[in-house]
Amino acid sequence: MQDRNLLSLLIRSELMNEISLLFGRPATRDKSLLISAIKDLQSRHGCIAQALDADMIASERHICFAVQKALAAFSEQRNIAKDAGMEIMRYASGERQIERCLFMRVSERTERIALVLVGCRPLPDDRELSMIIDLDGKGCLLCAKALIEAFNISSEELSAVGEDRIEDLVIERVALVDTYR
Repeated sequence: MQDRNLLSLLIRSELMNEISLLFGRPATRDKSLLISAIKDLQSRHGCIAQALDADMIASERHICFAVQKALAAFSEQRNIAKDAGMEIMRYASGERQIERCLFMRVSERTERIALVLVGCRPLPDDRELSMIIDLDGKGCLLCAKALIEAFNISSEELSAVGEDRIEDLVIERVALVDTYR
């Protein structure tokens, strides 16, 4: 999926709007098996797939905005990461440096994952998905404490806008990624 032409095609053909976000438990704790299953899914479907720790996701809007920013960066050759999935993680984290975005990755402590699929039409079948994720049907569950800590949201920010606006504070950090140089 490193091919810039394919990414440009995804953006121009508006497949970028075909973002699917699935939530559930990781199908395996073995990180290498999980990565292998994701890469296999990507190659079979010609799409972008990225697994993130669901506690680090503020909302579907958060991820959709990050995907749009990441694909635009690739299209305009402003990307930092060589892999589109990693670029999505970078934007979703609100960080410019790849090393600093890794708090969003799936780890041994991850209870739920968010599987981001871009341009997967048709969607992978249940058998393929079951190698990556056990869907739980709960959708995105905002975990305020984890987001406040991970995105360094200050008490001053929370006092100014209120805890019910954490999603907006996270999305603001995504929007600011390109301003950090």
